[in-house]
Amino acid sequence: MERVVVFVRGRVQGVGFRWWTRARALELGLVGHARNLPDGRVEVCAQGATEAVDALVALLGEQPSTRSRPGHVDGITVQRHAPREGLEGFVER
Repeated sequence: MERVVVFVRGRVQGVGFRWWTRARALELGLVGHARNLPDGRVEVCAQGATEAVDALVALLGEQPSTRSRPGHVDGITVQRHAPREGLEGFVER
């Protein structure tokens, strides 16, 4: 188990990016959230099996997107953390 917080930079607000991220996370069996930040970035917190977490991180940052990711990603910053207890589902905030 692993938890990451990913900060996604680019044109990622108002384009369906959080919805797309939620769908990919659920497909991978992850829990967490995706939320808009005031500075225009999207914060993605995802927790689950290391392989699934790594797969989501790869999808968030790949150029060009092979999974019809909306918007345009200029870059990502990944912070890895210990898993948290009690996280359920994956929500858009």
